[in-house]
Amino acid sequence: MKLYLSSYRLGNQTEKLISMVSNNKRAAVIFNALDFSSDLDIKQSTIDREIHDLSEIGLEPEEFDLRPYFVNPESLKKEISRFGLIWAIGGNTFVLRRAMSQSGFDEFLIENRNNDTLVFAGYSAGACVLAPTLRGIDLVDDPQISPEGYESNVIWEGLSLINFSIAPHYKSDHAESELVGKTIEYFIENKILFKALRDGEVIVIK
Repeated sequence: MKLYLSSYRLGNQTEKLISMVSNNKRAAVIFNALDFSSDLDIKQSTIDREIHDLSEIGLEPEEFDLRPYFVNPESLKKEISRFGLIWAIGGNTFVLRRAMSQSGFDEFLIENRNNDTLVFAGYSAGACVLAPTLRGIDLVDDPQISPEGYESNVIWEGLSLINFSIAPHYKSDHAESELVGKTIEYFIENKILFKALRDGEVIVIK
């Protein structure tokens, strides 16, 4: 599986992203990191913005909600396999991690880690969940938030699809930038391997 991990939105290497995608240009937009929000208008406008951005670079995006698969995780694999690109947007990392677990999406990604025809891309929370651990991210995102239909347990383990943690919005014009500085301090104090990304920067793993 190829990875395109951004600090914020598409980042500055969209040409590489396009080159990573196979002939299957369909893109699943995973927006469940925003399920904590009660402002449905802002949530939908964010989703619409992401779909617009992906369409502008020649992809064929559509919303993909993980929640319907909470009751039948096995059915997710067939549906998500229709896409050549998965785009996981930012929000609350712990909410997204729960959604991945309850839907079986985490198992799908782990099973497809050696699938070179699939691209997983995302930013902020969508990138942070791939790390071995989510500890330190709780200094930015509230791990206790549990939207309706979600289990209340906190999942501290990431997917371990990368061997380091990600600190997005580092020294950037972003509301969370100052808190991310505390996350970096935590990583250093606890000897957690990490990479800090400024908004616009991207990590590409082919």
